[in-house]
Amino acid sequence: MDSTMNGEVRIGDGVVPKHEQLRTLLAETIARDFAPGDPFPSERRLCSDHGVSRVTVRAAVGELERDGLLTRVRGKGTYVAARTARSRLHLASFHDDMRRLGLTPTTVVLEVARTTGPPEAVRALGQGPDGRCWHLRRLRVADGVPMSIDDAWYDAERVPDLDAHDLSGSVYGILQEHYRLPIDRAEQTVAARQADEASAVLLGIPAGHPILVFDRTASSGDRPVEYTVSRYRGDRYELHMSLDRSWA
Repeated sequence: MDSTMNGEVRIGDGVVPKHEQLRTLLAETIARDFAPGDPFPSERRLCSDHGVSRVTVRAAVGELERDGLLTRVRGKGTYVAARTARSRLHLASFHDDMRRLGLTPTTVVLEVARTTGPPEAVRALGQGPDGRCWHLRRLRVADGVPMSIDDAWYDAERVPDLDAHDLSGSVYGILQEHYRLPIDRAEQTVAARQADEASAVLLGIPAGHPILVFDRTASSGDRPVEYTVSRYRGDRYELHMSLDRSWA
């Protein structure tokens, strides 16, 4: 695909570093104007189009490579990668995570009900035997492709009217803005599983297809707020992490 970046949007000084501004702009451009396998403009071209230094371009393009949006072929150049979401292990909502990757997120609310939580949710939220939860079940979609099924439980005493809000967007945003419960810490495990029939139908994959199951307890301050089990398609979602060597 022949696409141009004509420099209409310029990168400026501000609170957000220039390479982060450029990274966001390029991710949006990739999602809008490029197809997988398309050649990506050279560093020289990006410097000219956006009025930034080569250091800034290299930092932005490096982040896009780590996020799986671009791939570099030795001796040939940089190309747009296949549309697999590669998430870093960090604390963010699904909507924020997908937008950062240049994908368009949507959410289908499958169920919201006030109920007694399953034992693992009751335990994670530190509830007593009479505790009540909001159970929120949602299908998460990126660029029109089913990505995950999320089953989340919230302490109904802390968020009494959760069902009164629009739950098709970021629940983390609702927790912060309406309940003063910003999510700032989480404990999470990830395991490889096979999709059961019900999950497979929603995700558009065959039963038994590989999925990644995330089990997470998120907290605001020192109090748990959310317990979530998320089932992600193994063919559409990857995890990225940076490791360094530490000495005991």
